[in-house]
Amino acid sequence: MIRSMTAYASAETTGPAGTLGCELRTVNHRYLELSPRLPDDLRAFESQLRERVAAKLSRGKLDLTVRRTGSDARGESLQINHALLARLSELNRDMSALFPGLQVQFTEVLRFPGVMQQAEVDAATQQAALFDVLDRALDALTATREREGAKLGEILGEKLDAIERVVADVRTWMPQIRAGLRTRLETRLADLKQPVEPGRLEQELVLQITRIDVDEELDRLSTHIAETRRVLGLREPIGRRLDFLMQEFNREANTLGSKSVDARSTNAAVELKVLIEQMREQVQNIE
Repeated sequence: MIRSMTAYASAETTGPAGTLGCELRTVNHRYLELSPRLPDDLRAFESQLRERVAAKLSRGKLDLTVRRTGSDARGESLQINHALLARLSELNRDMSALFPGLQVQFTEVLRFPGVMQQAEVDAATQQAALFDVLDRALDALTATREREGAKLGEILGEKLDAIERVVADVRTWMPQIRAGLRTRLETRLADLKQPVEPGRLEQELVLQITRIDVDEELDRLSTHIAETRRVLGLREPIGRRLDFLMQEFNREANTLGSKSVDARSTNAAVELKVLIEQMREQVQNIE
């Protein structure tokens, strides 16, 4: 399964722990690099959170943000300390006799330390809420990465088809290139003033043909094409395999260019390098 490493997803859940929102952003990276930002009371679950992410993603730089939003985060989870409020009321009555003009506003009482308390939510409930919103965000992220990956697979398939056509063209041209080499060599030997040793033409021809022989390179390119197509069909992360194959493609294209004695094969080597570089740019974004 081809997956892109660039994607965005979000999810939200509401429960006793409040309204939690989770945002995920990923870009390409050689390894899995996670940068989480969590509310203070959820930091205790960071280790399990990392394990949960690593179980679903293998590569990419992931920015993960979890935040509380909505009224649950500010009001509905608050409670009044009635015992403390009753004690403050008694003190107010006592102080009123000493300070007849004393007036206390209700909002001032609420601001007294300890009157308003955050409702306690047990750790298991907090963890369940966090992992619920995280899992749903990860599922959405994975779906997006797979959709983008399918598009990348189509692009790579088109580039492989183009490389295959170039390889086929070079195979077709090679007999003509060898014949042209023989003709040029015969012309040069004919221009020599001194007699040529018997068999010299054949010796030189064999030497030159050996130097320009690219059958091995073309065979390896065909092998790499077949292997890349096989890898694209695997249901596992394939980015690193494709990275290696791009290096092998490039090596054969360089050798093909260095052995070229014909404008057609030289242009073919350049075209191969362009196609391979275009593939490599796409591969950099595959998980």
